[in-house]
Amino acid sequence: MNKLRVGVLYGGRSGEHEVSLASAASVLAHLDRSRYEPVAIRIGRDGVWRLDGAGPTRVSAADVITAAQRGEAGPADAATVVLRPHPSTEPLLVLDAHGTVTGRLAIDVIFPVLHGPFGEDGTLQGLLELADLAYVGPGVAASAVGMDKVLMKQVFEAHGLPQTRWCACTAFDWQHEPASVRQRALALGLPLFVKPANLGSSVGISKVRTANALDAAITEALQYDRKVIIEAGVDQAREIECAVLGNDEPRASGAGEIIPGREFYDYEAKYLDDSSVSVIPADLPDAQVRDVQRLAVAAFRAIDGSGLSRVDFLLSRSTGALLLNEINTMPGFTTISMFAKLWAASGLPFGPLLDELITLALARHAARQALRTTPL
Repeated sequence: MNKLRVGVLYGGRSGEHEVSLASAASVLAHLDRSRYEPVAIRIGRDGVWRLDGAGPTRVSAADVITAAQRGEAGPADAATVVLRPHPSTEPLLVLDAHGTVTGRLAIDVIFPVLHGPFGEDGTLQGLLELADLAYVGPGVAASAVGMDKVLMKQVFEAHGLPQTRWCACTAFDWQHEPASVRQRALALGLPLFVKPANLGSSVGISKVRTANALDAAITEALQYDRKVIIEAGVDQAREIECAVLGNDEPRASGAGEIIPGREFYDYEAKYLDDSSVSVIPADLPDAQVRDVQRLAVAAFRAIDGSGLSRVDFLLSRSTGALLLNEINTMPGFTTISMFAKLWAASGLPFGPLLDELITLALARHAARQALRTTPL
């Protein structure tokens, strides 16, 4: 049986670059070499695509793991590659330092282990559609909606899904109508959470406890995005997560809980210290677990998801209200990330999980291939 050549894309032009390195290291380490031939493709902070090594399999998972641990982007001598934006049997062109094509690579499926803008937001997915390549994860529209928290909230609202009260502002609004923005935000009640609309991993998020702290929080978030979302805090919130897998018939994992080591689950709590704890399964009644699973699948369907997502909830200790927080269309992908741990606890280990994701990607691509592109 011929091996499938899997292009593992990682790095990227986003504040989640380092998180992507760790995710890619896990994927490369667990792809079954009897079934797949991995091609490690690093996207630098400069946006340039590089083939890590002289050949598609020269780079090892250990290389990527070491680079991730050191905060590096990868080998300095890596060849530049470009993806042709049209259907081709060899879509990846390998270039030398002068831009001369020195090689071509066929790719069967792309695994875009990228988090945040220019990887998880539909931009890369659009390029892969132009190239007519199968790829893991949701399509263009679902990726874009899942990345933009304002659009996400609007879609959830249209589907009648429960969520926190919120408002939004742009950099233009903040510059020209700051008083109006403050009024709308403070009307939600304190405390507030202020977030960049198009970023993940809790980068740029602030908890606002007093009205005087609001301006600084909005200014901080606007450093990462031109659009900011402001959410009402949930009283004594528990952070519940659920993983979703599938295309037209998505299914949900069991529920897990994150117990932050800090006041809330910010970037430092996620990645820079060991104080946060994940509890799987979450200590919830069976009926509440079913509610979590039902709402997770509903959120996935609402954005027209495919492949995978992790859906995050806030559960009020005082009222028992279960509220959607957000959906992540390419969640963290290490073996200790919640997405993988939730499926492992549900009976699907990391290696077979990767197998299913690749199968789902190929199935969705085959379905698109069957569509007509010309009128009758």
